[in-house]
Amino acid sequence: MNVPVPATSNAIRSDFPILGRSIDGAPLTYLDSAATSQKPQAVIDAISDYYANDNANVHRAAHRLAEQATRGLETARAAVAAFIGAPTANQLVLTRGTTESINLVAAGLTGQLQADDEILITVLEHHSNIVPWQLLAQRTGARIVAVDVTEDGELDLDDFARKLSARTRVFAVGHVSNALGTVNPIETMVAAARDAGAVTLIDGAQATAHVPIDVQAIGCDFYALSAHKCFGPTGVGALYGTQSALEALPPWQGGGEMIETVSIAESTYNRVPYRFEAGTPNIAGAIGFGAAIEYMNSLPLAELRAAESALVERCVARLGEMNGVRLVGRPEHRSGAISFVPAQGSPDDIGTLLDRQGVAVRTGHHCTMPLMERLDLPGGTVRASFSLYNDDSDLDRFIAALSKALSFL
Repeated sequence: MNVPVPATSNAIRSDFPILGRSIDGAPLTYLDSAATSQKPQAVIDAISDYYANDNANVHRAAHRLAEQATRGLETARAAVAAFIGAPTANQLVLTRGTTESINLVAAGLTGQLQADDEILITVLEHHSNIVPWQLLAQRTGARIVAVDVTEDGELDLDDFARKLSARTRVFAVGHVSNALGTVNPIETMVAAARDAGAVTLIDGAQATAHVPIDVQAIGCDFYALSAHKCFGPTGVGALYGTQSALEALPPWQGGGEMIETVSIAESTYNRVPYRFEAGTPNIAGAIGFGAAIEYMNSLPLAELRAAESALVERCVARLGEMNGVRLVGRPEHRSGAISFVPAQGSPDDIGTLLDRQGVAVRTGHHCTMPLMERLDLPGGTVRASFSLYNDDSDLDRFIAALSKALSFL
């Protein structure tokens, strides 16, 4: 597909101060956005402004600073909720990120599972969407079942149909694969899992910046996401849940904020979402998250996402023409990430040689060791991952640097 690059695709680069720096005299070519995205000045300013002008703890205080901090936090909650199509802001729990969101749900479901129940995940998953379910299985006697992938790096939907059963109590799947960029057919899978009576959770960490999200259209019980994958700060994220799904979870951590009343003998708990937000939250992080959402809302997102998709396709095509590299996975629907392995040397060798030319990629198993084992890639892959701020100059420098790196091996 030859999609013309919109005139706006390069315009936002100047919003990201780090993209103007150099590495050993070479322009920074940042192709590691699947690990963490860069931050626009608007987000940096919002965090700094909170600490400079509004720093106070949130909720319940009578003074002006606390009111302003609370307003900033709750405005951010509402912005994130609206961005993913949640019906109300009260269905969004602020967490430390996708990993904590998934752990929160897995811990809360402990009382709802028993021996011989099944937790259905997939071989494509990030470790954060595997290990919490293993811990739940250990606590309850439930069994982990995993949907296989095809050689093209897509979920095997026939295998999904075979493994989804009346014993499936939980179905958890990533919206977009962090290792291969595969965009999964989550609406279809969620509908089938819910028909089977399973609780459904989507790991949306890799999706937020790249594809439209409507949690009501998806129909999932839970959707987890992280700010730092979509231009916000690290250490903050969110968990969306339907009202009934959130109400069914017990408190996860105890402390301040999550209570209604406390006596020495017992406590009663706050309403959703606050019952899951024990202690002082990451206020600056939440405000930065809100600023990132506001920033994205100011962009022509559909146009920029089309430009990014076209850029990724051009990268796939150019890698496919190169001697000395093998693409890993050819999903029909791909977003953001491309993995490949060199014919000579290791992924780490390539990563090091690219870094010396100012090109930032990621190497290794990308926290997807079961996937790497399934694809017989013990050394992992080289992953180049794109975002809305990348353009053809990044692609050209990457290909030139990769060609030079391969010549040394």
